[in-house]
Amino acid sequence: MERQIKSQVQAAAEAALSRNAQDLVALDVSGRLPLTDAFLIVSGSSERNVGAIADAVDERLGTEGVTMKRREGRGSGHWELLDFGDVVVHVFLEEDRQYYGLERLWRDCPVIPIEERAAAS
Repeated sequence: MERQIKSQVQAAAEAALSRNAQDLVALDVSGRLPLTDAFLIVSGSSERNVGAIADAVDERLGTEGVTMKRREGRGSGHWELLDFGDVVVHVFLEEDRQYYGLERLWRDCPVIPIEERAAAS
């Protein structure tokens, strides 16, 4: 996986953690999907938190020159999808994340490590 994509995943993770995201999982889906290379899946503790996490990720990657191609679910508070092309970020309300089980669907994809500095942010 390209260093640039890992860097985008790391930046998105740091932004999500800055808004108290929980249970971050990054997956390399490049071998299974032609449309994107990585998923970052995170949970928010409330509907408001889901929106705040998504906004923080959007802002952080934007400042790094990564253009968002589309955003779905804004304002729903349950699941927001942020598509940056190479990286797709899924921000779930905890119960919805369990229901949809994306980690189960993509369990055969390699995990992308998120560096410890993200957890300290």
